[in-house]
Amino acid sequence: MNLPLYTAALGAFIVVLQVVLMLSVGLHRSKGAFIGLVEGDLELERKVRRHGNLAENSGLFLVVLALLEMLAGQTWYVAALCGIFAGARILHAIGFSSLAGSHGENLTGARKLFAAARALGAMGTLITAIGAAAAIVTILA
Repeated sequence: MNLPLYTAALGAFIVVLQVVLMLSVGLHRSKGAFIGLVEGDLELERKVRRHGNLAENSGLFLVVLALLEMLAGQTWYVAALCGIFAGARILHAIGFSSLAGSHGENLTGARKLFAAARALGAMGTLITAIGAAAAIVTILA
């Protein structure tokens, strides 16, 4: 059986990114916002959504990627999926670093880059998820 070494490395990266995003939310809440409430605070809302989106997308992807790596080994394809997913999650977090990226506010000039980063991050996440699932189906077929 192949150990999912690439997936382990990606998992370590995801944990660090998750902690950074979690601290961003926690530091904002330390200004007096209560847990579970954003009460019209768009900056807090985007930080919470940025953190939550990583959490909801990374867990299942890491499990499926680990299964793929256990079936196929440490292939270029698994390494590419790891790299694309990591890059996509960074882009998505960058997109959510501005109200232009998260809420479409003031989409002028360079602010459009935040919306583009969010879109590219979402697309990269989708492509890697489908790519990992398709590879497993191909192996099992």
